[in-house]
Amino acid sequence: MSIEISFLGAARTVTGSKYLISDGKHKIMVDCGMFQGTKDLTEMNYQDFAFDPSEINYLILTHAHIDHSGLVPRLVKKGFRGKILCTKPTMELCKIMFIDAAHVESIELEWRNRKRVRAGKEPLDPVYTVPDAEECMKYFETREYNKAFPVNGFKVRFVDAGHILGSAIVEISYAEKGRNKRVVFSGDVGNERQEILSDPTKLKDTDYLVVESTYGDRLHKSRQETVKEFAGIIKKTKNTGGNIIIPAFAIERTQEIIYELRMLYDKKKLEGFTVYVDSPLAIAATEIFRANTGFFDRTTKNRMKKGMEPFDFPSLIFAKRADDSKALNEVKSGAIIISASGMCEAGRIKHHLKHNLWRKECNIVFTGFQARGTLGDAIIKGNKTVKIFGEEIAVNAKIYTLGGFSGHADRKGLLSWVSNFKSKKPKVFVVHGEESSALKFGSFLRKKLKLKVKVPKLGEKAKI
Repeated sequence: MSIEISFLGAARTVTGSKYLISDGKHKIMVDCGMFQGTKDLTEMNYQDFAFDPSEINYLILTHAHIDHSGLVPRLVKKGFRGKILCTKPTMELCKIMFIDAAHVESIELEWRNRKRVRAGKEPLDPVYTVPDAEECMKYFETREYNKAFPVNGFKVRFVDAGHILGSAIVEISYAEKGRNKRVVFSGDVGNERQEILSDPTKLKDTDYLVVESTYGDRLHKSRQETVKEFAGIIKKTKNTGGNIIIPAFAIERTQEIIYELRMLYDKKKLEGFTVYVDSPLAIAATEIFRANTGFFDRTTKNRMKKGMEPFDFPSLIFAKRADDSKALNEVKSGAIIISASGMCEAGRIKHHLKHNLWRKECNIVFTGFQARGTLGDAIIKGNKTVKIFGEEIAVNAKIYTLGGFSGHADRKGLLSWVSNFKSKKPKVFVVHGEESSALKFGSFLRKKLKLKVKVPKLGEKAKI
């Protein structure tokens, strides 16, 4: 069997994960993610796919983050009629995420199209609508971890990636000249020792490996150091006044931060603060977490058996109504506001930044990756002003980046995960990283593990 992989997204960039596998007879995909970041990247979401969606038999999703699954409704809209295979939490999270993304885009697109029309440009049609988001869910089917299932002439297996709830590493097996061959797609490899989730599964055997490199060029602080720094930020804010604003991905990062704040509450380190979760998607995702505790790690399950509720404590408030969110604009101190989107590109977080970013007594705490060209990227790079809703906002608040809360493994964690493939040395394709990060991690793998490494460009194809 001759196999070809086309790298149609997340190639020398972080977002838009999209890999097309063809054996000459059948076509299957791994992930169908949305591009985020620079204008050139986001414009790609509105373009036609580089393939005919009606020819795809199966779509396999590693997890529910929008950069891995966000174009699924558009794929169906453009003619896909196959099966979408993923874990149960991934399906449930996708359902709420697609509808939320369609709502958010309708608001953002209205504002963008007003500008386009004023500039003499044609208005853009939405990437997809709420009905499109609802329609695509009929093609979803769930599969369990560690149980192989047939997909055309392949066998596919999901194992726990430890990245977000239900995230999977995808192992695809096939026969070639009487020999069994494997290709593994890492998806996003989780950061070890995260709360709530188990560590990523370490596989031992593959012929080909497609591995992410989001943090392939840097190291995180330890979990213990990160929690200590977080507690220190809270203490400083209590002494100086002001609010703490946390842009957080609605799925996984928000729940993990709530969990950590619960632990700090139990240690009496949140006195004087009220924690607000202001994201409809994050609130809905938290309910899905509560309904899927079987996917939690052993430590969290044991704590729950002893009566601990991971996502609830007396000073925690979920801002469910729009009026609840707007009221936070008047809160000048004592608030810890967790809001989406994590890269500050859309949603309620932009309002909270507009009302707090210019205040020197406030603190902004980033806990996840900021893609190049996003508002979050501009803030952490030290811009003195940023534009929010067309208005220039001064950056006077203190900015913190807590990489230890990241759901992605750092360079050391990725190296540890890749080095576990010991029975043979796989050929490696490094993806899902900004170009500099991907190239550096590729070079690192060559030097440390003596592997054959390719860092594909967008649209490149590889025979395996």
